[in-house]
Amino acid sequence: MKKTLLLAACFGLVSGAALAQSTWTGGDELPTNPLACDGTPGAVVSKDYDGGVPTNAPDRAGKKITVVDIPKLIGVGYFAATTKGIQEAATELGNVDAKTDGPTKANIDEQITFIDNYITSGVDGILFAANDPVAIAPVLKKALAAGINVVGYDANATPDARQWFVNQAEFNGIAKSLIDSMAKEAGEDASFAIVTSTFTTPNQARWIAEMAAYAAKCHPNMKWLETVEAQEDNVLSFNQASTLINKYGDQLKGIFGMTSVATPAAAEAVTQANQCGKIAIVGLATPNAMKPYVEKDCVKSVVLWNPVDLGYAAMQVLRATADGTLKPGATSVKAGKLGELKVVNGSEILLGSPFVFDKSNIGQFDF
Repeated sequence: MKKTLLLAACFGLVSGAALAQSTWTGGDELPTNPLACDGTPGAVVSKDYDGGVPTNAPDRAGKKITVVDIPKLIGVGYFAATTKGIQEAATELGNVDAKTDGPTKANIDEQITFIDNYITSGVDGILFAANDPVAIAPVLKKALAAGINVVGYDANATPDARQWFVNQAEFNGIAKSLIDSMAKEAGEDASFAIVTSTFTTPNQARWIAEMAAYAAKCHPNMKWLETVEAQEDNVLSFNQASTLINKYGDQLKGIFGMTSVATPAAAEAVTQANQCGKIAIVGLATPNAMKPYVEKDCVKSVVLWNPVDLGYAAMQVLRATADGTLKPGATSVKAGKLGELKVVNGSEILLGSPFVFDKSNIGQFDF
């Protein structure tokens, strides 16, 4: 599902030639809701529950449940952090047996196979972070049809394929943080490129679409050069960033990393090209992966949320769903040490606002 939109329409390029040449990829075609340029918070619109419903789910209230977490892939720091949060919540709750399993590459077919196998073997709950929102839907609906509680986090599926989705931060809030950081570091007329995972990865496609809308509204002179896929692979991410550096030369003033793999890989590519201070790196990554680059002033800021808290919240939401204390129509949910989290957009649980790590605070975090 590759989608190509005319960036020129968003960024106000004036000449016909520029319009014809300025295309970008990576965003979806859903409606956007860019935040105000002055930082005024956006309003959350009330919406009816639009999640799925399990068929003939047994009474699990207060009973011990078995939960499997199947993220996009295992073996990377980001999902190791979400796993840590899931385990912390399971231990705190005391009546959850949770494990994480999944593919070692961000491959939707492999992810579907893992989920299908756990439906067959029998679990009470499934946590997931989708590699593709549409392709994953049938197997998640199969889980619901089997009476299994299904909760997503990090990357959503189509709403009717799961009960709830724990969103790390609203997409337009992340987009604003990323674009504002790039404008501050590289300038209002900076030319930049993006290294993402795949064009069908749902959270990244949403961020990119919201970035285009917000940049058009608040930083209209910024120039979008290209978006490239790197499959959440470290070597491919490095190679893609290096290709962008060589391809655009002095024209390239910034690179966005849309994954916890792409951002440090892009920073390493800029470092090896001796372009620190000339090409800004702004992106989403874990603090530990970025500390070497931030401490050397090659990277000024990293945008993220706490993935440990994200996993913790997802587990708390699944437990509340299994217990029946979180039901369609709820406006909030109790999430242990995180307190009450808001329900937004019908069936999403909002973790909070994105956080910007920089040299002044990155050393305080260890994940």
